[in-house]
Order: sequence, then C-alpha cells, then structure tokens
Amino acid sequence: MVHPSIIGQSDRERQRRFIGVMLAAPFFAAGAAVTLVTSGLGAAVTMAVIFAAFGLCWFVALLVAATGKMAIASWIALAMAGISLGSLIAAAGGLSSPVAMLVVALPFEAWWIGASRRAALWGAVSAAVAILAQPLAGTVFPFAGAQTAAWHWLVPLAWALTLIPRASAFRNTADAADVVDTADRLEDIIDAVILRVARHGEVLDASPKARTLLKLPPELLSGNGLFDRVHLSDRVSYLSALADMRDGALSRRLELRIRLPQNGNGLVADNYRPFSLDLVRAEEQGDVFTLVLRENDEIARLREDLAAANEAAASAEVAKGRFLAVVSHELRTPLNAIIGFSDMLLHEMFGAFKDPRQKEYVGLVRDSGQHLLAVVTSILDVSRIESGVYATEPEPFRFADAVDMCQSMMQLQAQAKNIDLQVQIAPDAGDINADQRAVQQMLINLVSNAIKFTPDGGDVVVGAKRIGSRLHFWVRDTGIGIAEEDFANLGKPFMQIQNDYTRRFEGTGLGLSLVKGLVALHEGTMSIESMPGEGTTVTISLPVNGPKGHQAEKAGVLTMPVAMAKGDRNGSLRKTA
Repeated sequence: MVHPSIIGQSDRERQRRFIGVMLAAPFFAAGAAVTLVTSGLGAAVTMAVIFAAFGLCWFVALLVAATGKMAIASWIALAMAGISLGSLIAAAGGLSSPVAMLVVALPFEAWWIGASRRAALWGAVSAAVAILAQPLAGTVFPFAGAQTAAWHWLVPLAWALTLIPRASAFRNTADAADVVDTADRLEDIIDAVILRVARHGEVLDASPKARTLLKLPPELLSGNGLFDRVHLSDRVSYLSALADMRDGALSRRLELRIRLPQNGNGLVADNYRPFSLDLVRAEEQGDVFTLVLRENDEIARLREDLAAANEAAASAEVAKGRFLAVVSHELRTPLNAIIGFSDMLLHEMFGAFKDPRQKEYVGLVRDSGQHLLAVVTSILDVSRIESGVYATEPEPFRFADAVDMCQSMMQLQAQAKNIDLQVQIAPDAGDINADQRAVQQMLINLVSNAIKFTPDGGDVVVGAKRIGSRLHFWVRDTGIGIAEEDFANLGKPFMQIQNDYTRRFEGTGLGLSLVKGLVALHEGTMSIESMPGEGTTVTISLPVNGPKGHQAEKAGVLTMPVAMAKGDRNGSLRKTA
C-alpha cells in the first residue's frame, strides 16, 4: 500500500509501518472500548466509538497510501492517539489504573514508525496530552464512577504482546541492513537494478532503479514478478543459473530478455528488451542471492542497426524493382520498332538491296535487337520473381505439346551446330497443371544453354516421365560440363561460368536463374548433374496437380535453399535446389 512515488528505502519503511499501525490500531481500540466504555456509557456508545476508531484510523491509512504524504497524517494520528488514550484512562478510573501504563506506548509507537528521536519526542508530547486530557474527559463523559479492576491489566498486556513479533522484525531488519546498504551503495556506482532473491528465485526486494530501467515499481517484481516477465525462451537459462547458485556457485552471468510495460499506444505486439543479469552470492549470505540487472546496450544497438539495415535493403529492393520496370518498358518499345522495321527491310518489302552487304547488316541489326529484347525480358522476369509479383496462371495442358513447341523453336539453332536434338517423352507423361508459358520458358532456356555449350556434332536430349504425383523432365547434353568450383555460382543472376569455351558466347547469366525462380513458383525442385568434359543434365520435378499456393514471397531466386552433394557413382557433381 506504500505510494509508488516513495523511492527511498527508509521512507518506504516508515510509511509501511505507519500504515500497518493505523490498520491494526482500531482492533486494539475496539477491544479496549468493549471492556472499559460499555460499563459506563452503554453498548450504543461503545459501537459508536468502535466505528469511529475504524473510520478515522483507516481513513488516515488510506490517505497516506493514496498520496504518499505522511506529515499531516502523522499529526492527526498523534492527536487522535492522545485524546483516545486520555479517554481510556479516564474510563478505567484514572492514573491509578493499569491502563495508564499505555502512556509508554505512544512514544514507543512514534519511535517505531519514525525511527528517530524527534519522532519519539513527539510521541511523548502526545502521551503528556493524554495525561492532561484524562481529567477533562472525566468531566465531559460520565466516567466518575469508574473503578480500577484487576482485569484492566489485560489492556496493557495486550499491547505488550504486540512487541513480540516486532522484536523479531527488529532482528530481521538488523540482519538485512548490511545487505540493503550494500545494494544501495552498489546501485550508486552502477546503473542497474539490484535485487535480492531466495534460493528458488522469489524476489525478496528490488532497488528503486527498477522505476527507471524497467519502468516498473519495485514491488511488482516481488515473488515471481521478475520470472513472469522473462522471455519464455530465456527461462531455462535463468533457472539453470539459479540451480548452479544453489549448488554452491558464487557467480553466474547470462543474457535474457525482459518484458517491459507498453508505451501506451498499444501498437507494439511485444516489448521485450535485452538485459544482462549477474547472479552473485557472498559466503555469509547463504540461500539469498544478489542479482544485478542492467541493460544490454550492445545487443540493443545491434538490433537497431539490423532494423535500419533491413529497412534500407527493403527500400533499395523497391527502388531496384521500379528502376528495372521503367528501364525495361523504355527499352522494349524502341526495340520492337527496330526488330519490326528490320524484318520488313530484310524481306525487301520496299525494294531490293543494291549491295548484298546491306542485307547482311540489316540481318545483324534484327538479330541484335532480338537478343537485346530477350535480355530485357529476362531481366524483367527475374525482377518480378524476386519481388514476388510474377503472375502465374496454372492450367492443364499436355506436356508433350510444350516440348514440341520448344523443339520447333530450337531446331534451327541445333542444326546450325550439327547437334542432334532428341525428344524422349514417356507415354505416361500425360497432362500437367501448370503455367504453360512458364514451363515453355524453362524448356527454352535449358535447351538454349545446352545447345550453346555443346560443341559441334554433340547431342541434346529432352526427356520426361511421371513418377507418382510428380512429373520429372530433364535436358541432357554432351557439352563442356561444369567444374566443381563453379557450382557455387549456378543460378545467380548475372553470373556466368567463365572458361575458354564460354567466353566465345554471349550471355547474361539470367537463363538458369530465371528457370530456378519459375521452378520455385511451381513448388518444384531442380537438380544439376555435371562432369567436366562429359556433359550436364538438368532435371526438374513439378507437381502434376499444380502448386498448392503461390510462394513467390518465400522462394525468391536469390534466397532458395541450395545443397550440393559430391561423388555420385559416376563421379559427377550434383547440385539440388
């Protein structure tokens, strides 16, 4: 009930004792009134006195608990005590009654609460007022016939019995004084919350620094208050440290997160902050441990830096996507015009060329425009996949039709290098529910790479078969293969394997990256088996019934998990994504 604004340990102790005395005093006054007042004034007056005692004393106690100001309340309490004690002495027969011994109680109670000579002095003044007021009380109230009785000794004896539990409190206070003083001194040196905990982690008391570091009143940490605010994943390490301390360890240190009160706006889902906790125990402390809780500024700073870096990366990603979209749009429009007009000139729709070299140059312009348009389209597709906005429209279609279309498109390129382009589609391949344009793009990119990196006279095979609920298709070539050190760069945008053979061919390194992203959108898998000088096989597995959900956000081209296994039975390298 002590007001939260009271921070000092001694001030809190004075208010705690004052409130306790004011809450307990009415019970003592009620017992004395029943034994002393009833005989002279009757039961009705006695009940009025009892209710007045409870009302006034508890009002004063609640006033201190609500405001934290004890100065005026203490004067009111002393005045009530003096008047009440003078009335009780008069009701018991005067100063010759054993009740008069209670004049000692007032300075003692004042000293018990204030813990100072000044408080005891004011208590003695209140006792003097009681002695002086008892004759006046005898004239005001009909106490003239009151007689001293032996059972009047019960009243001072009852008060004397209250000294027994308070004597033990005196001893506990004296034992804890050194610890409290040490905590206060330690808190003055470091910016931390000092706590004393029992052997099982119950907080006995906490220093006032909890108000500034934890934004909590120290009393809310008592008992299991601290443990309840420790992050769930950090509780095991906290309990383990306590167990080590119980087993005899003198100190332990750990990092943990503690839940602080919300800021008031209610927008933060959780308000856990990182703290560093030191558990120490002096040899004479026994099963009482001292905890030093301080903010972990380094972890907090790293988290803030990480949040800022993530925000900057997200902004850069958005800016990159906008840039690519704008550049792609601005490039594709003139490229279509270049390709279209070059094609018209190449077919001599407006007259024949006077020089054969003119037709050759126009053909080079058209081929260069088509190549540049393919590069721009690939860049735009990769950007869409990475940002999670690539739109797929799954629909059932015959997989053999997609292979036939790819073969018809790539046949001329294969014949130019005298490469045998074969198709091996199993009869059970059947239909697949997928985005047909995306599947055709996978096949075209894989077959184009296979033809590009296969020497003249080689073979390229496109095959497919159904295994369970998935369709497996592959593109196998007899090309140059892939070295072990180059596997780490496979599938990365704008990364192309460099060797004496590949340097002779143009390329941006987007083909395999685009295939990888399209496979991820269909919830499929891709594996690559290769051996230098013997060829490469790229195998893709897609669900026949289509993807269960769009995963563009989860499986972007740059973040897909990749594992590489070495040492197949044929000595080839294998990479799976």
